Amino acid sequence: MTATLNASTANGVILTSDTSGNLAIQSNGTTIATAQSSGLTISSYTAGASLITSGTAQASTSGTSIDFTGIPSWVKRITVMFNGVSTNGVSVVQVQLGSGSPTTSGYLASATGALNGYSPLVTNPTTGFQIIADGSAGYVRSGTLVCTLVGSNIWVAAGNGNDSASARFWLCGGSVSLSGTLDRIRITTVNGTDTFDAGSINILYE
Repeated sequence: MTATLNASTANGVILTSDTSGNLAIQSNGTTIATAQSSGLTISSYTAGASLITSGTAQASTSGTSIDFTGIPSWVKRITVMFNGVSTNGVSVVQVQLGSGSPTTSGYLASATGALNGYSPLVTNPTTGFQIIADGSAGYVRSGTLVCTLVGSNIWVAAGNGNDSASARFWLCGGSVSLSGTLDRIRITTVNGTDTFDAGSINILYE
């Protein structure tokens, strides 16, 4: 006897128990996995399929901020990707996480940037996860920032990359506690008025 435990007409995925009492996961009538006391057996897998979802890349060529909203509540890790990002001013580029709106304070973060022949500059920002420790209209930023959920809406972050215009590298990281479940990410500058003028930004989430 097969008993349906839960059904979703939105995506065609149902949970049933098979004739041996094992939990079966079905999609459009095809069993794709069976859960037994010994573990999970995958019955169907599409080569090249990924559990990582890509956002839509946004051109960072205008405006004072780039927003990614509608991030699902089940997301546990987000990677922010910078590709040749530049601004028209000296304010530092930063990433802000948010629940309903971007969180603009309470970050326990650090950022640094170093260029051959110069001492590294280190900052401890509280308004976001900063990319490089300083800013310049000449910087061309590429790299990633990975944000991971610890639990209880607490997120930690670690990032690295380079400024291809000056061959400097950057490192950053920290943590922030959100007021609720994360649903958005904003990339902006500390002063909020410098505008983006080159490059693109995208996110991956899982």
